[in-house]
Amino acid sequence: MSYALTFTATETDALWAEAADAAEALVAGEPDAIANMANVAALIWQAIPDLNWAGFYRFDGEELVLGPFQGKAACIRIPLDKGVCGAAARLRASQRVEDVHAFPGHIACDAASRSELVVPIVAGDRLIGVLDLDSPRPGRFAAEDQAGAEALVARIAAALAGA
Repeated sequence: MSYALTFTATETDALWAEAADAAEALVAGEPDAIANMANVAALIWQAIPDLNWAGFYRFDGEELVLGPFQGKAACIRIPLDKGVCGAAARLRASQRVEDVHAFPGHIACDAASRSELVVPIVAGDRLIGVLDLDSPRPGRFAAEDQAGAEALVARIAAALAGA
């Protein structure tokens, strides 16, 4: 497989579909979850415009622990009762926040972040962690972004679990 990925779609849903196809190809046959998260974080960073952070937090059984990412240095540990990532993990439901400053308990790892999309990663019944996307643009993430990110995660959840 070539790692020189190009994305040509201009519509949000088509761009996420291209990213999901590329992510599935990147993780195919690789059993190491950390390596897979690293490649997928880089792929999303490359494919999806207007991000200032893209990456993963892994669930260690008690809290979320920083995983592979692209962007500025980030919070290392997030309790499940804190922030957008904690809410997504605790509720096992995606969180799409138009203005993070209005989100109760928001954790500001990067003060430039204005909107956030967090998708829980579940394999079987097991919480693996979350995919976290931040943007410096308020209201950056639309329903199509949420659906696209959820579809991408669903396609590669087993590879992110190390299965």
